[in-house]
Amino acid sequence: MRKEVLLETMGLWAGYGGKPVLQGVDLSVRAGEIVAVIGRNGVGKSTLMRSLIGLLPPQQGSVLFEGAEINNLSAHKRARLGIGYVPQGRDVFPRMSIYENLLVGQSIDGSGKADVKERVDRIYGYFPILKERRDQRAGTLSGGQQQQLAIGRVLMGDPALILLDEPSEGIQPNIVQDIARIMVELNRDTGITVVFVEQNLDMIRQMAQRCYVMDKGSVTAEIGKDALEDRDTVRRYLAV
Repeated sequence: MRKEVLLETMGLWAGYGGKPVLQGVDLSVRAGEIVAVIGRNGVGKSTLMRSLIGLLPPQQGSVLFEGAEINNLSAHKRARLGIGYVPQGRDVFPRMSIYENLLVGQSIDGSGKADVKERVDRIYGYFPILKERRDQRAGTLSGGQQQQLAIGRVLMGDPALILLDEPSEGIQPNIVQDIARIMVELNRDTGITVVFVEQNLDMIRQMAQRCYVMDKGSVTAEIGKDALEDRDTVRRYLAV
């Protein structure tokens, strides 16, 4: 039985200063999927992510989560609904420790302190380096370690959906592989839904179950799992 649609956009237009970047984006993501959004630089991928989390209001069209329109909800309220967001550049709190960063994530869903240890231990299970360096300031971590922390912080809020914007940016290839593997494990173990923007060919092929291709602010194609096995096909769509 096919799972219900968790996230959907319908004719979504959004941009900056009245100038549209997104031009009628339509996409649909079912619960439990890992879906990539790909395309060359400047086609609107990060703008789409900012629109999905509520940092950029729509000019036209709709964003729906669990079947309900969320156009008018702030990013904070969308996070409370169960949408986690890891922005490009990660945005960890550099002067706070790893553990303190994780506690910030715990506050998102409004739950009490009773299950803090359980959630932290779960994150440490997926990202052992965070446990090893739990008292270290986040600003002293490598790019890959900061990305793991940013993902862990979002997971502390127990989201149903994670939005990842360029998770491989500025990270060593072996750490990129580790993060991709862990995200697949999380999806398999917990059923969490993942939508990620990416240009790293290996990460796309390792993580994605299917892809949406963007060009000039619109979705122009959809790539299924079989096509993802062909590196040349994916590489061609990354350069549309």
